[in-house]
Amino acid sequence: MRLLLMSDTHLPKRAKKLPDPLLAQIPRADLVVHAGDWVDTDTLDLLESRSRRLLAVYGNNDGSALRARLPEVARAELDGLRFGVIHETGPAQGREKRCAERFPDLDVLVFGHSHIPWDTTAPTGLRLLNPGSPTDRRRQPHCTYMTAAITDGRLSEVVLHRLAPR
Repeated sequence: MRLLLMSDTHLPKRAKKLPDPLLAQIPRADLVVHAGDWVDTDTLDLLESRSRRLLAVYGNNDGSALRARLPEVARAELDGLRFGVIHETGPAQGREKRCAERFPDLDVLVFGHSHIPWDTTAPTGLRLLNPGSPTDRRRQPHCTYMTAAITDGRLSEVVLHRLAPR
């Protein structure tokens, strides 16, 4: 199973559209994950129409129209892997412990909010992934997104993709 992970698209405030390399990944993915801060419903409509399957949440910058269509936390079992998505996880310090305590029933948690790519594993085995932002790099050197695979109930091939400057 091929995964495409993104967060913090902030359209159309931070960019006019999703980057072409990211859009090209959508038909290759069995599951597209968006960890919130869409800002506009057009991007949700686009991903819903182009994705085989979408697992998504709202973020702190998302208004009532997005909150009406998306949960705060999303969960799915993917090939035996217990997967979750949330927008905010709080400060970096203590994140692994905090998330492991809050989500003891997950194997993987995708989150956003900071625009800072993140890939760590809590002592409990919970894998924490933040794909960064494909449209707003903030203080990061690049805009980013992630791809990954699930094979035989295991997460593999986690790749952070750096996008060329606009």
